[in-house]
Amino acid sequence: MKTELDELVEFLHHGNTQIRQIACETLVGYSASKPEIFKRHQLLPIQDLKLLVRDYTPIASNALTILVNLSGDQEVLHKLASDDNFIETLLVKVTNPKERNADGICMLFANLAKSGQIKKLFTLKRRSAQPVSTSENSIDQLMDCFVKGAEGALNKHSNYDYLSYLFADLSKLEEGRAYFTSRQDYDGVVPVTKLTVFTEHTSTVRRRGVASTIKNVAFEIPFHPTLFSEDEANLLPYILLPIMGPEEYSEEDTSDMLPDLQLLPPDKQRESDNGIIVTHLETLLLLTTTREGRDRLRAVSVYPVIRECHLRVDDDDVREACDRLVQVIMRDEEDEGDTFASRDQNDDQKIVELF
Repeated sequence: MKTELDELVEFLHHGNTQIRQIACETLVGYSASKPEIFKRHQLLPIQDLKLLVRDYTPIASNALTILVNLSGDQEVLHKLASDDNFIETLLVKVTNPKERNADGICMLFANLAKSGQIKKLFTLKRRSAQPVSTSENSIDQLMDCFVKGAEGALNKHSNYDYLSYLFADLSKLEEGRAYFTSRQDYDGVVPVTKLTVFTEHTSTVRRRGVASTIKNVAFEIPFHPTLFSEDEANLLPYILLPIMGPEEYSEEDTSDMLPDLQLLPPDKQRESDNGIIVTHLETLLLLTTTREGRDRLRAVSVYPVIRECHLRVDDDDVREACDRLVQVIMRDEEDEGDTFASRDQNDDQKIVELF
């Protein structure tokens, strides 16, 4: 026997626009409290919602919110991520600088990243989305949206911050790390180097996703020289500056520090999200996997920065991460032999989970 909610769900494909809009708006709350009503009739309501993403802006906005809420369900997630036409719809809309629901689409992409199906973004080609991107690769277009769209610079209705969560999950994959560490033909840039400038951005979402992506990239040990190189990624200043606060250092401490870390203003603020600080500390730990990495961190006086972070951040996870890093960079190399790197790498694999 049909309930009133069942009938309301059926109105999602009603021919009258006003009825579709009222149904979609009313059902937003139920997508969190009664998600099962959207899974009936072989997920027919999900198919309706996918079509509504292309409807008028208010309807599309509510449809996206419902899909974001429902995409935590594995059956729904597979239904969405496996539909190439639906992915193309999302790409068309998110790369449109006038799209009012671009941020909702970014949130949905972030959730779709939990499906292995989303790997198709690395091989999926489509028309270039000028002026957003000159590349025909879907992943490049999303990267360009993220970089150019910060703070509404590309689309006054959206900031694209949630794409950072998509990148964080994609960088867990071998294909993802290969992408983020490879120079792209269309612009000659290594993608991860486009992200580092956002480690001190005003958006916590953007900072968190970027920090996690960088950390996952750091698992690619052959890429470490590029991360350290001042002429290429120049990563260290971007992950050390968020860890630093307004504290003053002695001349002895600062003499070997990176130039960007010296003479910081008295109002310098440390990263406010302790989870992000932990992520940066874990990235530094990954960079100590090789002898060259450990020597580099010692040469630029990373220890005083970690010492002050340990002293001034009242958080057990931050202090534990500081302790682990200090134990590595202050360790006597002569006593470690050739097993040092392999043991550190095995230990670091234990901290790969991000969210």
